[in-house]
Amino acid sequence: MAEPAVDARELTRRFAETLAVDRLTFVAGAGEIFGLVGPDGAGKTTTLRMLAGVLRPDGGSAIVAGFDVVRDPEGVKRHISYMPQGFGLYEDLTVDENIHFYADVFGVGRAARAEQARRLLEATGLARFRDRLAGQLSGGMKKKLALACALVHTPRVLLLDEPTTGVDPVSRRDFWRLLYDLAARGAAIVVSTAYLDEAERCHRVALLHRGRLLRCETPTRLKAAMPGAVVRVATPTPDAVRGALRDAAGVTGALVVGNGVHLVVDDAIRRVPELRARLAAAGVAVTEIAPVAPTFEDVFVASVSGGA
Repeated sequence: MAEPAVDARELTRRFAETLAVDRLTFVAGAGEIFGLVGPDGAGKTTTLRMLAGVLRPDGGSAIVAGFDVVRDPEGVKRHISYMPQGFGLYEDLTVDENIHFYADVFGVGRAARAEQARRLLEATGLARFRDRLAGQLSGGMKKKLALACALVHTPRVLLLDEPTTGVDPVSRRDFWRLLYDLAARGAAIVVSTAYLDEAERCHRVALLHRGRLLRCETPTRLKAAMPGAVVRVATPTPDAVRGALRDAAGVTGALVVGNGVHLVVDDAIRRVPELRARLAAAGVAVTEIAPVAPTFEDVFVASVSGGA
């Protein structure tokens, strides 16, 4: 069996009195897109910084691309790319000049640089913008350029910290297409995201909350294994629904989704009549109450509340 590209064991990091990452354990393999999923403060950025060798763990260990991040952080850095949220593009340089600058930083030889730059510009759709200043690119194009710069030395492991934050839906789709292509070529990708719809694009995900690992599985299996059921309440006043059902029996979570509320319940058949009666007694307008298939958001809410 092949060695994992990323092998984190009991990773722990504190900042003063805050336990940012609490004994986190997971593995990610070559050709896999592994998601670190959770809200702000879940420990995603701290985890990636430790895996990149730029932040020393207070406890635990991690082997990344075959190198120990504690004993040999410089060895790790030669074989990975870490793309933080504020990846440092030079806005007064052109697209081409940014790629060549990072080729210099990563020690890519001149013989390989031109072909690598050509391939990356073609893959990212930036070939016709190669002479444009980076500062004149759209937000989505800047993200693609940042990814091209991060890939110029062909890393074995790619660490991406919320790479599509603030990017339009079309650019997000294009960015994920690039990630799938990289994974198909054998790269291991660890990507953090607060977008739960993006989490479903990962091969496997680690659900994080306040530095702790809640669940680690494929999105499909996470949804299939969620205990209980989800009931959708269609209503013009979702906040009123949540307020009326805050302490209702059998309800373990509530999430506003579109023009309604998803309720995580222990037994849909039993609870639907009770919920309908309680909402009617509270005078809350409801157009429909019915069981639905769980979304990934439902899984996360259930996990945080202890329902999964």
